[in-house]
Amino acid sequence: MIPADAKDPRRLRIEVQRRVRGWAPRNGDFARWVGGALGRRAAGRELGVRVVGPAESRRLNAHYRGKDRPTNVLSFPAAPLPAAARARPLGDLVICARVVRAEARAQGKAVRAHWAHLVVHGALHLIGYDHEREADARRMERREIRVLRGLGFTNPYRSVP
Repeated sequence: MIPADAKDPRRLRIEVQRRVRGWAPRNGDFARWVGGALGRRAAGRELGVRVVGPAESRRLNAHYRGKDRPTNVLSFPAAPLPAAARARPLGDLVICARVVRAEARAQGKAVRAHWAHLVVHGALHLIGYDHEREADARRMERREIRVLRGLGFTNPYRSVP
């Protein structure tokens, strides 16, 4: 669990499950990237991150989005809870490590930078950002670029061939 001081209700708490072997960011990286994306909205929230392989990603993508292929990141917002509830779940991110790695290579990006982009992207979905309409996509991309710049990463859209 993140943070080390889990008693602080103002901190973002992240539980990471790694279902595959191979490189994936550290828990602290996930917390920093999500915190950067959400800003003050991260305070006191709880997030699950599940790093999976292509088979699990494909199954979830087919079931929830009707797309029979693995994908880089899936976002599952938490159901709203009563205001009096102590827990403040934000939702879950499911990230396919192999897809992230393959996309980074294909796009000529550093793997860590692509992970950061997809974690920020997924976190923004959890708070209502979307890219179905062109205007919404531009708004979301601007936010991603700004957040990633603040985290020390370059514009992820500029490096796409």
